[in-house]
Amino acid sequence: MGPCTTFHIGDKVVYPNHGVGTIENISTRNFGAQLERFYLLRLNYNSMTVMVPFSHAGDVGLRKVTKNTEVNRVLGFLAIGESRRSMDWKDRFKENSEKMRVGGLMSVSEVFKELIILQTAKPLSFREKKMLDCARRMLITEISIARAMTDRDAVELLSRSLAKANLPMPVAM
Repeated sequence: MGPCTTFHIGDKVVYPNHGVGTIENISTRNFGAQLERFYLLRLNYNSMTVMVPFSHAGDVGLRKVTKNTEVNRVLGFLAIGESRRSMDWKDRFKENSEKMRVGGLMSVSEVFKELIILQTAKPLSFREKKMLDCARRMLITEISIARAMTDRDAVELLSRSLAKANLPMPVAM
């Protein structure tokens, strides 16, 4: 028995590191004697379709879009100045990559804020710039869906929260 289906056609889901998508179809494919069921999801920001096997949905961190209460927690977190950060670049990158891969919106916001704070002190490496850009995009998309607002309004909301901590809203790469 495979895992039970937790997503349905039409559901908005978060595919970590890729963004928010809509489940367009659920299909079954044969792999030799093995039957595998897939979610077919279309990503919002680039309209690309991705097939995620049911058996891997948990591994890749597929999850429903965050509720508004969690968005409020994220905005509150971004509005205060503190952030803990591991000094060693490799450790930090590894930890942040893991948060981006399997974490919820709060984990993404932790990476986002930490990288903004770092960027105010010194230029980020290319890989960290890309990670910051990805975290920015994921926050904007998920907040706009959770709050039923435009991306522009979500950017404004994030900017206002960051401003309370004297942090700049990063521009897209």
